[in-house]
Amino acid sequence: MLDLKFVRENPEVVKQNIRNKFQDQKLPLVDEVIALDEQARATQKEADEIRSSRNKISKQIGMLMGQGKKEEAEELKAQVAKNAERLTELEAREAELNEKVTKIMMTIPNIIDPSVPIGKDDSENVEIEKFGDPFVPDFEIPYHTDIMEKLHGIDLDSARKVAGNGFYYLMGDIARLHSAVISYARDFMIDRGFTYCVPPFMIRSNVVTGVMSFAEMDAMMYKIEGEDLYLIGTSEHSMIGKFIDTITPEAELPKTLTSYSPCFRKEKGAHGIEERGVYRIHQFEKQEMIVVCKPEDSNMWYDKLWQNTVDLFRSLDIPVRTLNCCSGDLADLKVKSLDVEAWSPRQKKYFEVGSCSNLGDAQARRLKIRVNGEDGKKYFAHTLNNTVVAPPRMLIAFLENNLNEDGSVRIPKVLQPYMGGKTVIEP
Repeated sequence: MLDLKFVRENPEVVKQNIRNKFQDQKLPLVDEVIALDEQARATQKEADEIRSSRNKISKQIGMLMGQGKKEEAEELKAQVAKNAERLTELEAREAELNEKVTKIMMTIPNIIDPSVPIGKDDSENVEIEKFGDPFVPDFEIPYHTDIMEKLHGIDLDSARKVAGNGFYYLMGDIARLHSAVISYARDFMIDRGFTYCVPPFMIRSNVVTGVMSFAEMDAMMYKIEGEDLYLIGTSEHSMIGKFIDTITPEAELPKTLTSYSPCFRKEKGAHGIEERGVYRIHQFEKQEMIVVCKPEDSNMWYDKLWQNTVDLFRSLDIPVRTLNCCSGDLADLKVKSLDVEAWSPRQKKYFEVGSCSNLGDAQARRLKIRVNGEDGKKYFAHTLNNTVVAPPRMLIAFLENNLNEDGSVRIPKVLQPYMGGKTVIEP
């Protein structure tokens, strides 16, 4: 969420940012929120003046009563009563206006970084760099569920009966591989100085609206019926929420955390969940990383975060590339975002396996995550998040890039300790 003062002083900058994100339908909101804010401030000013005069009049009444001037005192009492009625009206009006202002401010997108390419959607994201050499073997690579089924590692039919499309049973060595990847990712991030955390898997609505836009919330979140709780779509939501309404001494920054959680997503707008496969699903597990830092350090941490994901995938012999997400592909709270894509030798192209985001002070402003500077002045922190690894989607890249012609799957050296010493999974 933007600073309202910034919007008042820079309306054309805010409007151009909206145009850059191809959200022209939001352009009228800028003038509307400025007008509402002006009304709210005028209302507050009148209310403050009444409160101030009330104190003065109360003293005058006391003096008049002491002087025996009862009639004059009664006139002032009547004025106080009239002012009280007006103050009640003004307070109600002020609350109404502030609520409207907040609602609009929650829908105006954050100012994107100058490095973000302008484009309408993810088809216009810009490749930055490739890591590792994409390789296509001289034998045909089956669809990922066919690989898993030959290894007796997945049961989609039973999952459909139990929960519907978008769910799965992982079995045997594939289930073990799934857990091994998560455990390896956890230790990988701990070795890089991050604090491991297992967060709540449900969060309240004020945290949801603090960490994401209304559009994201509607498309992703599952609501717990009858309670003010939502299932998390990623542990970033819980992890950033951990700092809600806090003031952290500047010397204690940055906060660097890595978290494990299951994730639950409606995948609204995905035009149905595919019946075969684990690429787009309602439930998965994930290792995440988040940073809360000083504003001047957020770009440095942004580069460190995405590099962590690249390094992890390369340690598993999986080629990857990075993409600079264009303006139209950015969620409203994001300043900039970078996707990490893994190589698929079956499809002969890359596909998304992680996303790194710098949200500036947008989440911090909504959740009141503040920093107490060395000079005693308080300011909003910057927040960042990035996917370490999210199997089972990541397993698609893993299986395709480590498949042998006989149907067996190689286990890279770094994963072998988490697989009981196994070097290969055999049909």
